[in-house]
Amino acid sequence: MDNRAEIRQFLSTRRGRITPEQAGLEPYGGRRRVPGLRREEVARLAGVSVDYYTRLERGNLSGVSDSVLDAIARALELDRAEHDHLYDLARAANTSGRKRTATPAATRVRPELQYLLDTITGAPAFIGNNRMDIVAANTLGYALYSDMYRGPARPANHSRFIFLDPRAHNFYTEWERAANTNVAILRREAGRNPHDKGIAELIGELSMRSDDFRTLWAAHNVRRHYAGTKVFRHPVVGLLELNYQVLGLEEDPGHSLTVFPPTPGSPTEESLKLLASWAATENIVELALAGTRG
Repeated sequence: MDNRAEIRQFLSTRRGRITPEQAGLEPYGGRRRVPGLRREEVARLAGVSVDYYTRLERGNLSGVSDSVLDAIARALELDRAEHDHLYDLARAANTSGRKRTATPAATRVRPELQYLLDTITGAPAFIGNNRMDIVAANTLGYALYSDMYRGPARPANHSRFIFLDPRAHNFYTEWERAANTNVAILRREAGRNPHDKGIAELIGELSMRSDDFRTLWAAHNVRRHYAGTKVFRHPVVGLLELNYQVLGLEEDPGHSLTVFPPTPGSPTEESLKLLASWAATENIVELALAGTRG
């Protein structure tokens, strides 16, 4: 990812979404060509010179202090994910002169992690990497995402499924929301890992093959994604309303554990029991692993 271009586009899109009225400023300077803040207004809000802010928005964050980054974040009303993304971009700018090679994202996990997944029997669970791959799952996890495993490509990938597989539009009851969230997470991962060849190749592939992805990617939105509720329309058991929790795996950088516990006594809890029976009958785990052996 071109760090300078990413900085330039991120800051300019954040600036463009805030009006002077929202920022508590009196509009000045005659007729405005765009609804957002001007650079001089961001500079005034952040307490820096116009020339200095202009340098930042042109893509040069090298040597910028944390206090200045925080001031820019406040001026642009960045949320927590956007604030973290700005720091990631600054970190990359300050290491760009030193050659770095990204560690390839693992497509398998340590046996101990698979043991952990297999102990979770009442909820779908999977381990993913920062390239949106599912690298391991329990039986219900594979069953939940069974449509993702209909094709031969392994590892199964959330982004490719959402943007390149028509079945995703039925599986996600709010496809637009799922698509926006996926791109925002991928954008954040790209900021954290600007030298990751696999992430860059995934972004390039999706940009070439999906108009929807290309449009959403241009928005430069980022998002944290650690807890909440999702609703899926499974082709076998119907609607599933699942809570989710995402936990980082400290000993396995770039990987996280996602668990979907159902609400006790809910219709979804009963549906998951049916899903588990179906998965055993259809040998869904063998289907999911079919491309990963040998």
